[in-house]
Amino acid sequence: MVVTRFAPSPTGYLHIGGLRTALFNWLWASRNGGKFILRIEDTDLQRNSEEATEAILKAFKWVGMDYDELFYQSQRFDIYKEYIQKLLDEDKAYYCYMTKEELDALREEQMKRGERPRYDRRYRDFKGTPPEGVEPVIRIKAPLEGDIVFEDGVKGTIVIKAEELDDFIIARSDGTPTYNFVAAIDDALMNVTHVIRGDDHLYNTPKQIIVYRALGFSLPKFFHVPMILNEEGKKLSKRDGAMDVMEYKREGYLPEALLNFLVRLGWSHGDQEIFSLKEMKELFDPHDINRSPSAYNLSKLQWLNSHYIKNSPNDRLVAELEDFGVYLESHDRKEILLDALKERAKTLKELAQMAKEILKEPESYDEKALKKATKGDYRKILEDFLSKIQEGEYHLPVDFHEAIEEVVKANDIGFGKIGQPLRVALTGKLGGPDLADIMAVIGKDEVVKRVKRFLDYTK
Repeated sequence: MVVTRFAPSPTGYLHIGGLRTALFNWLWASRNGGKFILRIEDTDLQRNSEEATEAILKAFKWVGMDYDELFYQSQRFDIYKEYIQKLLDEDKAYYCYMTKEELDALREEQMKRGERPRYDRRYRDFKGTPPEGVEPVIRIKAPLEGDIVFEDGVKGTIVIKAEELDDFIIARSDGTPTYNFVAAIDDALMNVTHVIRGDDHLYNTPKQIIVYRALGFSLPKFFHVPMILNEEGKKLSKRDGAMDVMEYKREGYLPEALLNFLVRLGWSHGDQEIFSLKEMKELFDPHDINRSPSAYNLSKLQWLNSHYIKNSPNDRLVAELEDFGVYLESHDRKEILLDALKERAKTLKELAQMAKEILKEPESYDEKALKKATKGDYRKILEDFLSKIQEGEYHLPVDFHEAIEEVVKANDIGFGKIGQPLRVALTGKLGGPDLADIMAVIGKDEVVKRVKRFLDYTK
């Protein structure tokens, strides 16, 4: 059975690079009818935060990614202790009494000699009396010669010379285990078959392989995914989009648009750009992940988001817009409003703003628009329009459209002569959806009130 995992540290928010890693793991487990594990790597007790853990779980819930099992490493210290003891008993690990000061001095000397700074294994076979007052760390005995070789599903064969690795620490002086040790133990005990993670972990893998081999565990398959870069090809910063996943919700993105965007950062299936969740689960294969980094492209994300907004049922949009202060549940013309606006919005935030501009009487008029709209016989044209609609029943867009056409015909004018002043009167600016739709949404009485106020203002 395919078992994948996503293993974040709860020291900050979940950003989109992390979400993409989680998505790749989730999709591969789903495609194979396997198991997806969420493992919170909270062994760094000083830096952990409960809010960060909550933020990770909240982000998973928002994007609709479920997990089969949830583990907290902080609840597994007894297990790690047992395996550390096993390595000590088998002489595959040892206590190291070197102080921080001694290690710093050694590194300084090595750097002066132009060598790579590293621990010199001085306590590897130590059998003497331990120095007093030193709380030892525990180091693993790394191989002294040969190569550590593994096949990476993205990068191909990786070869690391044993001499490049020192006897790294597996337990700190306070007894807490280190990242590379617990990650290897958990992946082995949880039967993880595929480790799909960012390529910033590439040089952790040889260390984890040393732990696997020392304990006789079989290796999973590794896939190291290249980073997401900004549009200039540099490391993604908060300004470029490396923000909290929930910030995308606050900015008005739909979760399916974000997932579709992320799956395409580093993976492709022909020229296809739009993938439903079902298609992602059927098609995603980590062996097809690109070797080179992918570039974050805000325009692409907005294009995808507008596609998903356009294809969302109005009931869903009504619910989503409440987060942006627009309440349409009891509005009898919400269908007309949303059908008119959702074609134009790149985000829910924009959609909410456009809805507010229609539903709320304008408090002021855009100066440039006002100048353009108040030319020639605009007052007579608007007064004719008011007379026309005050006479009869006007409810649907088609009714208001006919009224505009009749005024255009009677005054022998182009559509712009009535369209511009009418639009500014209703919304305070030029541009926006069809005028007939706007009027049908706000209703005849509100149209009359806004046009009269505009005529008073421009006297």
